[in-house]
Amino acid sequence: MQTERVIEYIVNWLNDYQKISHAKGFVVGVSGGIDSAVVSTLCARTGLPLLVIEMPIRQASSEKRRSRTHIDWLTSNYPNVTGAEVNLTDVFETFEKTVKKSEVDEINSYTEVGFANMRSRLRMVNLYYFASIKGYLVVGTGNKVEDFGVGFFTKYGDGGVDISPIADLMKSEVRAIAAALGVSQDIIKAPPTDGLFGDARTDEDQIGATYDELEWAMNHLDLSNTKEGASTLTDRQKQVLDIYNKRHNANLHKMVEIPCCILPSDLKAKQP
Repeated sequence: MQTERVIEYIVNWLNDYQKISHAKGFVVGVSGGIDSAVVSTLCARTGLPLLVIEMPIRQASSEKRRSRTHIDWLTSNYPNVTGAEVNLTDVFETFEKTVKKSEVDEINSYTEVGFANMRSRLRMVNLYYFASIKGYLVVGTGNKVEDFGVGFFTKYGDGGVDISPIADLMKSEVRAIAAALGVSQDIIKAPPTDGLFGDARTDEDQIGATYDELEWAMNHLDLSNTKEGASTLTDRQKQVLDIYNKRHNANLHKMVEIPCCILPSDLKAKQP
């Protein structure tokens, strides 16, 4: 990958889209992870107004520290960047208490995941609030493996965005871009986590495979009809392919357009 040229291309793409959309700038939620650090830095390089927001909800101290350090680094190096923190813990806890008191609440194995996704959706609502009052675009931070491989994101949460500048970059490519942009090594080396459960579990813990393994699976499936992809697989590679395929199929509804019921023209024709 031609890292510097990729950076230039994405920055130009952001500038071009801003002109077409007539938006005044960008808003990015930062988490202390590499994806949001890369996206926010790319947006900062456009020279356009950028609001970066940390939105902790019972967040681990290490994640908060990385977020704050990154925001401070951005605002120190890019005069077009404004940093902010909106602590959503009280909002989340109010929601949590409210639904637990409702007649329809049903505590089961999916409850924890439901609350985790709600954290992501609260952050989306917050980002769009600031985007609407400032005339900004909400910029997504999902990479290719997450968004179009295993679908490891929250529908209408971190998946609810206006544009996705790194959606065609694999995780390894995101790491290369991060290093070239000068993103903190503390962020680059941090174990990837969605930070939605309030504990130390990583993405690998949840998925059952590393991003490097998932990236291999994604590339392998692209080559599956070629001689290069026909080599003998190890037991672990077969396991990773199974994990990838199950995740991809289960989350396919996130990656496609909303199904719309299109009526036959004869049903919509005016009756005599």
